[in-house]
Amino acid sequence: MQYYVYILASKKKGTLYIGVTSNLVKRIYEHKNDLVDGFTKEYAVHNLVYFETTESVESAIAREKQLKKWNRAWKIRLIEKNNSEWRDLYTELI
Repeated sequence: MQYYVYILASKKKGTLYIGVTSNLVKRIYEHKNDLVDGFTKEYAVHNLVYFETTESVESAIAREKQLKKWNRAWKIRLIEKNNSEWRDLYTELI
C-alpha cells in the first residue's frame, strides 16, 4: 500500500498544512469540500501544492513530523522546487 505526505496551501506562499493519508484523492476532496473540521476548514487551506509517496505508514508519519519541524522558508523551497507556480495538483490526480 502507498501512503502520501502532502502539503496544502491557501494561496501562493499562504497558510500551509501538512498531512498524511493512504488515499490522496479522497482526502484532498474532503479538505476541498470542508468535510474535515479543523485547521484546513477554518483557514480555507484547500490547494494541493506538494505531495510525496512512501511505502509504509511509519515512514509517512516520520516524514510528516520532519516537515512540520522545518522552518517556513524550507517548506516554501520544497514546494517551489517541484511546483514553482503553486498549481493545485489535485486537478492532475483526478
